[in-house]
Amino acid sequence: MVDITHKINTLRIATAQAIVKVSTLDTIKAIENKTVPKGDVFAMSKAAGLLGVKKTPDLLPDCHPLPIEFTGIDYDINGLEITILCTIKTIYKTGVEVEAMHGASIVALNMYDMLKPIDKGVEIHHIKLLNKKGGKSDFKDHFRKDITAAVVVCSDTISAGQKEDKAGKAIIQKLEDCDVAISDYTIIPDEIDRIQQKVKHYQEQHIDLVIFTGGTGLSKRDVTPEALEPLLDRTIPGIEEAIRSYGQERTPYAMLSRSVAGTYKNCLVLALPGSTNGAKESMDAIFPSLLHIFRIFKGARHD
Repeated sequence: MVDITHKINTLRIATAQAIVKVSTLDTIKAIENKTVPKGDVFAMSKAAGLLGVKKTPDLLPDCHPLPIEFTGIDYDINGLEITILCTIKTIYKTGVEVEAMHGASIVALNMYDMLKPIDKGVEIHHIKLLNKKGGKSDFKDHFRKDITAAVVVCSDTISAGQKEDKAGKAIIQKLEDCDVAISDYTIIPDEIDRIQQKVKHYQEQHIDLVIFTGGTGLSKRDVTPEALEPLLDRTIPGIEEAIRSYGQERTPYAMLSRSVAGTYKNCLVLALPGSTNGAKESMDAIFPSLLHIFRIFKGARHD
């Protein structure tokens, strides 16, 4: 199956349809009057659909098992056609489109099975996805496309040439994947004055986003938060919480990170862990949704 461990949980909704077409109005009347020999067609088919939704990953090998938190099955009769709508909701890392289509299909097949003794002309048509929401496609077009960023690696050993930087490069890769232009990339030692100078310099250069990696731990030389916090006009605790929450689900040591997020004048400043995995996971936790903040800076509404 596709690896979705890097994704975050969001509300996922999908609605699919199937159409059952009968050959006579007598069949419709039998359904409405509950006189079909095999029983209540709508009630039994709904039950079958609920089971079908839950069994989707058992039958389709690439589907992830996921928590189904709502299933709605509705019918609409129009002449000889019965439209089935199957709506699925979950809070998870991947969508429920296939579950919705599978549910609609099973409802239609159960109706066919129940109606075939009284109507040899029953047909199933137009099984398709009607809509979905909750994935990255719902948000990607809401971001500005002119955002610039600078990435600063804070490390005594890397700045001395004793170690190769991987965390900063992982951050750059994620930014480029999110269509953020990289204005600068630099490596400096763990010194408060140097860190503060970088923030002021990039703000004067009208850089939108400055990301520091390294110096957020608890050793004596980890001073990035101490350097940044006096400069910040406003902190953004939700970003810090999202980073640590995401990391804590992957390693018990994430709680020890002192990641920082806040604004310095018109610039967004982040301090992320210096380990490659820590930096990468932090970026996965907050991007691309964090980019919405730059529309808010311009006065856009959250919706």
